[in-house]
Amino acid sequence: MKILLTGGAGFIGSHLAERYLELGHKVYVIDDLSTGCIDNVKPLMEDPRYEGKLFFHHDSIFNGEKLLDLVGICDRVVHLAAAVGVQYILDNPLSSLKTNIQGTEIVLGLCHRFQKKVLIASTSEVYGNQSHAPLVETDGCAYGPSTKARWSYAASKLMDEFMALGYHRSMDLPVVIARFFNTVGPRQTGRYGMVIPRLVGQAMRNEPLTVYGDGRQTRTFTHVKDAVESVVRLMDAGGAEGEVINIGGAEEVSILDLARRIKEKTGSHSEIRLIPYDVVFPKDFEDMQRRVPGTDKLFGLTGFRPLTKLDAILDDVIAHSRAAQA
Repeated sequence: MKILLTGGAGFIGSHLAERYLELGHKVYVIDDLSTGCIDNVKPLMEDPRYEGKLFFHHDSIFNGEKLLDLVGICDRVVHLAAAVGVQYILDNPLSSLKTNIQGTEIVLGLCHRFQKKVLIASTSEVYGNQSHAPLVETDGCAYGPSTKARWSYAASKLMDEFMALGYHRSMDLPVVIARFFNTVGPRQTGRYGMVIPRLVGQAMRNEPLTVYGDGRQTRTFTHVKDAVESVVRLMDAGGAEGEVINIGGAEEVSILDLARRIKEKTGSHSEIRLIPYDVVFPKDFEDMQRRVPGTDKLFGLTGFRPLTKLDAILDDVIAHSRAAQA
């Protein structure tokens, strides 16, 4: 089978490319490298096991002619290309909206033209400012005002979901929508606000571990291998078409406790420093106090749910970071 991955040189995309190659498929990647990195897929491109199996295109999904060719020759599409990371969204509000909304519209239109099954990558951000747990796919969405740029990303990804469901209901396009919850693991960068690689990097350099706000906000983290396995299984699950499915981990932790674990595991001499939000982000930033996924729907459709413990995730990230510095 031929699989097209938009944004395939990104963190999740590169791991998904590797998994599909291991399964014996041909993988086509299109990525403009705005937030992705060629080093994520270069080892796969140079691996003799995958010669003639991986095809990388340094291009934008806004290049309609190139995307037309790729969607046409591939059997399935996983649409991961998006503006990602809180800091990146706040720094690039307009281009982020265009990428997330117009880019997805282009992908869906071409998938409809060729009737190709497509998975649209969404995010736990669409739930908005919720405090209950677990969050399930039928929950409502609670956003702040449009003057708070923090919510533009959530709103744009929710619009992606509406478009995808519209294509499914009106055009019978086989669409799967996956809401990712804080996917982490080796190769993730901390440049765009991702908390675990940022804290691990600070700890390994013995710099202060900067925790925003009071640190009591909680998250669950999903190992990228679990997220990738979820995607592969959802694409094979006929019952997932036209559905929205959470992909998330099971262990809730406060960001302050997360920093303490990272400090202990790295043997760092760093202090943990609480930083007010308004020191780090623009005044129109708001954070979510809690984000915990319900994954019963994922398990019901695929027989799989992410279960990797946080300690194992942190050990993996730290080991990768140390190897990269060696």
